[in-house]
Amino acid sequence: MSWSIILFNSNEKIPSDLDFDENILEPILFSVILERSFSEIKSDKNHREIKGSNFAIDFFVDNEPTGTKMLNLYGENGLYELIELAKKYKWQVYDTNLNEFIDLENPKNNGFENHKKYVEQIINRK
Repeated sequence: MSWSIILFNSNEKIPSDLDFDENILEPILFSVILERSFSEIKSDKNHREIKGSNFAIDFFVDNEPTGTKMLNLYGENGLYELIELAKKYKWQVYDTNLNEFIDLENPKNNGFENHKKYVEQIINRK
């Protein structure tokens, strides 16, 4: 099961309810940074899949600079790879399943373990 993440590029803190003026976003080419940051990438037209040790990250290539980037993670290690990039580039990382930002300094506070609990909760509803 995938884990949907949104990356935000802004010098201002994005509010957790995502109610903000989009002018605070600083457009960049996220896909260029992602592709330069990983060595094993599968390409299929405008789709990319980063393969790593026990993780995958998939996304679509940016056609123009943007202040946000949606991608999907598979595996906990992918989260930690993204967190390191987020720290380096000062991105904010939003978990769409939990509807909250990931604490980059303490990702276990709201990261993968909470995501697994969320998925288990959905599966157990059936």
